[in-house]
Amino acid sequence: MTGTKPLQVHILEAGCFAHARRKFFELADVEGAARKKSRGERTGPIYPIALEAVQKLDALFDVERGINGKTPAERLAARQELSAPLIAELHDWLNAQLAKLSRNHDLAKAINYMLRRWDSFTRFLVDGRVCLTNNAAERALRCVALGRNAWLFCGSDRGGQRAAIMFSLIQSCRLNDLDPQAWLADVLARIAGHPANRLGDLLPWNWKPTALKLEP
Repeated sequence: MTGTKPLQVHILEAGCFAHARRKFFELADVEGAARKKSRGERTGPIYPIALEAVQKLDALFDVERGINGKTPAERLAARQELSAPLIAELHDWLNAQLAKLSRNHDLAKAINYMLRRWDSFTRFLVDGRVCLTNNAAERALRCVALGRNAWLFCGSDRGGQRAAIMFSLIQSCRLNDLDPQAWLADVLARIAGHPANRLGDLLPWNWKPTALKLEP
């Protein structure tokens, strides 16, 4: 709540192409199947269609590598020019392949994973801030996954929610090359007197440290 008005939070899903690609890659991993076979392990079938899907998705990753580090506006323009046609072709191709498969086919499941979330998978074409994968977020959360083995519990559901907020803030500081302790100390000292309509100024990606006043 902010005053008497409820805080409006707008959350939009953005699909992770790494997850989508992995589902096809597992069905096209010829080398992996050969390694399993050499160890006497059971292997599943290899599908040429899955390999073609991986190649089509890799073309999108090639575009992203070329625009990595550019501004959101520049990335969006490049995606509209280079990625949008690839996405349109991919959508038609996935639907054509799906029509040839039974509902329970492994490839059908991989294809439906994308088609049923198509709006989220095309979010990156309308917002240059959106990344093609959430790999960076998963890397940032690795410490949480490892830490669970040590601390086990947060005490309560509310404690878990508060811990999640703090983890998000601290990792956001690290992603923006800030010292989390310095950011927390400064923000906690300022936030009580900070205008509510300018709280965004204190977020890690906007934050400017308080200038020190030197005694005369």
